[in-house]
Amino acid sequence: MDWILENAFLIPLIPAVSFLVILLFGRSVIGAERVHRVGITAVGIVWVLSMLAAVSWITRVEDSTSYKSDDAEHAQIAVNEGLSASSAGGLDGELHLAAEDDGYGDDGGGYATTEPVISEVDGWWSSSGVDFAVGTLVDGQTVLLLIVVTSISLLVHIYSSEYVKGDRRFVHYYAFLSLFTASMLFFVMAQNLVQMIVGWELVGVCSFALIGHWWEERPNTDAALKAFLTNRVGDIGLLIGVIILFGTFGTFDIDAINRAVGEMGSEVHFAMLMASIALMAAVCSKSGQFPLHTWLPDAMAGPTPVSALIHAATMVVAGVFMIGRLYPVFFEGFSIGTSSINLMAFIGGFTALIGAGLAFAQWDIKKVLAYSTVSQLGYMVMALGVGAWTAAMFHLFTHAFFKACLFLGAGSVSHAAHHTFDMREMGGLRKYMPHTYKTFVISTLALAGVFPFAGFWSKDEILLGAFAGQESAYPLMLIFGCVVALLTAAYMTRVIWYTFWGEYRGHGHPHESPKVMTVPLWILAVMAVVAGAFNLPTPVMRIFGLEGLAHLVQTYAEPTHYLNAIGLSHPPPSFWLAVVGLVMALAGIAITFMYFWRNTGPHGLTERNRYAKAGYTFLEQKYYLDHLYTDIVVGSIKAPIARAANWVNDNVIDKVVNTAGEGARDSGRWVYRWIDQGTIDNTVNALGSGADSGGQGLRVMQTGKVQNYGSLLFGTAAVVAIVFVIVL
Repeated sequence: MDWILENAFLIPLIPAVSFLVILLFGRSVIGAERVHRVGITAVGIVWVLSMLAAVSWITRVEDSTSYKSDDAEHAQIAVNEGLSASSAGGLDGELHLAAEDDGYGDDGGGYATTEPVISEVDGWWSSSGVDFAVGTLVDGQTVLLLIVVTSISLLVHIYSSEYVKGDRRFVHYYAFLSLFTASMLFFVMAQNLVQMIVGWELVGVCSFALIGHWWEERPNTDAALKAFLTNRVGDIGLLIGVIILFGTFGTFDIDAINRAVGEMGSEVHFAMLMASIALMAAVCSKSGQFPLHTWLPDAMAGPTPVSALIHAATMVVAGVFMIGRLYPVFFEGFSIGTSSINLMAFIGGFTALIGAGLAFAQWDIKKVLAYSTVSQLGYMVMALGVGAWTAAMFHLFTHAFFKACLFLGAGSVSHAAHHTFDMREMGGLRKYMPHTYKTFVISTLALAGVFPFAGFWSKDEILLGAFAGQESAYPLMLIFGCVVALLTAAYMTRVIWYTFWGEYRGHGHPHESPKVMTVPLWILAVMAVVAGAFNLPTPVMRIFGLEGLAHLVQTYAEPTHYLNAIGLSHPPPSFWLAVVGLVMALAGIAITFMYFWRNTGPHGLTERNRYAKAGYTFLEQKYYLDHLYTDIVVGSIKAPIARAANWVNDNVIDKVVNTAGEGARDSGRWVYRWIDQGTIDNTVNALGSGADSGGQGLRVMQTGKVQNYGSLLFGTAAVVAIVFVIVL
């Protein structure tokens, strides 16, 4: 089973080949209307390989755990016999695994470490004496992302076959879906930082192409450019961070860097702080964190399946994944284990809060979901900032399914409601679209964190990490998390009201989407219900006698070979904190229900109260951040540059061109006057006049008398004879 882990390069290779096949032979050989079959087949194969990789990794962890457990038992026997633990099997007495351990905080002491599978090929290239290798790094975190990316991508490929059917660029659409899938898979399996940068940029390029898929409309091209340029700002931080890490450790190898941080600790604290700050800029751009989150809502200009794949489940979590992959760097740099607030935690919590607030002021259903994504990504970053690594990855896992379901549900609604995303032109669709309505409600409950849906379990672990994650709690982050839980439930209930309740306010005749669209919705909805079971706490599983199935994400996905070295701990479950999170979610639903369904509350407050109106306008204008960036920051740079360029154009370029033209004109006049007219024409005229004069002189000789001609002839002959005599 380790074969697939050692040859994991095949997983991104297959969709890459699919991209080339579709792009080169899609129209001429395969046929434009059938190219989706190539993409679906390729991603289907990759999904199977990813599942096999997951099984192989689980088997590897189980074998490692069994081996360590036996060693621990032998060590204990040796100790009981008066021997040192180190003399029994070479153990150092620091093995965490005990017979009663379940791997979760106070319930036990930890669990065995499973080494990652690293496949490396040297000789990628060499520069200044440094050899660069290319390879794959497969561990539990990698496998978790393989499952997420391939599962969502496969469903989006299937869904798109109907949603984008008949599109003028159907071939290019599926080609770039395949390339994006390959790029994301390449990124999550990167063995070194250089490969990570390549994958990072490739997903950005694919995002640019897919956001601007309908480039004939100006807003779509503007959105694509905004996403591309905003991400370039963050990429400067990525490059600086990678340079700092290479300068500190002399390698780009991710595994080596993580191990070195664990061993050196405070010795490299300042360098890790600088690297972490730089890398956070990249996280802010790619994962939509404040203040570089403004591109993500505009990116909804692309096709809805693209929004589901790229901007809900995969690309936007690249920053979160990078933090998790280089977690020892951030843990040491931001002193996560010993502080009560740090840059990462604050940015994540603040982003979660402002994203939830902006969702209330949107009428476009996709933009509501986009700001919801910004908010939930903030939740993940906040979790990593408070030391809750497993909670962040677990929420990444659950969020991918219910948010993809919500985006595809929005596409289904638009498909049936005259291709609009304006909720004011919807309403009453639950009667016409029962499957879309039910799956949308299920995913909304999961997003809101209502028991027992998936979001409840992952959000609870994030709040738990903020409450008692490491040596110190993060009280401000806990407050942010609870408030966001209430706001999330409230704005999603508002979406359900305007979209599915009341009377239909749109055009045409709404109808349920075909099965090729509703079946993926139901698959994702089921995952929105059951995905929480992948990391249920021990007390819950003990009720069913399944303690061995508790904390699956923690057991199989957590890179303990790094995290144990930095001393990451796991707090015990808290029933009361879970109740608090649930109460906040239910309160958000109840308040919104009373406001819309029961028509209670301060309706029309923004019209009656100037402060309420100002607050709503503040949200409607997106905190004026776009105005700040476009009109002030960019404008203050662009306007002087434009004025300077115009001055150069008028006073340098135009002057040079005009001077050259005037010089050419004057030169032409001089040549015409003195050379053409004064020399050439006068010479020709003089020759003509001379010939004319000579001709006129010779005319007097034409008398018609033979004796005159004879005299001239003999006279000429005499002259010639005299010349010959003199010369010779």
